[in-house]
Amino acid sequence: MGKILNSLSACLLVPVLLALSVIVSSNRTVAQAPVQTPPASTPTNAPQPQPPVPLNAPAELTNIIAQIDAAANQRNINEVLKFYSPNFTHSDGLTRQSMTQALTALWKSYPQLKYQTQLLSWQPQGRATIAETVTKITGTQPQAVGNTLLDATIRSKQRYENGQIVQQEILSEQSQIKTGDKPPTVEVKLPQQVKPGQQYNFDAVVREPLGDDYLLGAAIEEPIRPDNFANPARVDLELLSSGGLFKIGRAPIKPDRYWVSAVLIRGDGMTLVTQRLNVVGKNPPAAQKP
Repeated sequence: MGKILNSLSACLLVPVLLALSVIVSSNRTVAQAPVQTPPASTPTNAPQPQPPVPLNAPAELTNIIAQIDAAANQRNINEVLKFYSPNFTHSDGLTRQSMTQALTALWKSYPQLKYQTQLLSWQPQGRATIAETVTKITGTQPQAVGNTLLDATIRSKQRYENGQIVQQEILSEQSQIKTGDKPPTVEVKLPQQVKPGQQYNFDAVVREPLGDDYLLGAAIEEPIRPDNFANPARVDLELLSSGGLFKIGRAPIKPDRYWVSAVLIRGDGMTLVTQRLNVVGKNPPAAQKP
């Protein structure tokens, strides 16, 4: 555990990398050694299995989604931006400019990310097309203490006009980052959405027996804001007496979007999991004075 703690410098630094539509979700990673480009495990032109396509999906729509994936896999930011309208809006407040900055930073940290997007549903709306997709992102970053593995899944809804995405809404997302020789396997239990003021449980359970290992951890809740995509949050780790984190939270009284994360460290490995929590619905009535 000493190597992991030294790399974290007593307090865990968790910079938010990004929350991005059909390309990638909000991810967090710890401060690490300088990035090295890992050797590709398979040729970049190797055929990839194609996800199923909904019946009668427009060829233009499926081609756009495939081209965005291909451009992202090649880390070609200019090609990616061709499919985003100059007037692009995002449910988390991202713009084309902030999206460009976030993607560039992400690809610098993870130069071998792989993207695969599946079209779940679509419907015409006037001259526009509304599509719902799920994107899987995986990648590896070599480090002095083993590899850092990233695995993220994002479900989102887009509005397409004239071959470009003009609006984007993230419906759900979960990302997991593992680093070290033996990162713990973590199972997370968190609702995708709650009502304002509602109480909820957040559990992050380590699946393997702890044995004689110590377990350090922390839970983080942050509102999703454009400023948070690049600004780090400091996290103080605590020694856990059980095999995970078991927290009870209460949603704010106003609708909003949050990242809820768990950091768990044991032996020579660390796992960081992040899931989106949407607070939706009307504000609860104010308490009446006696």
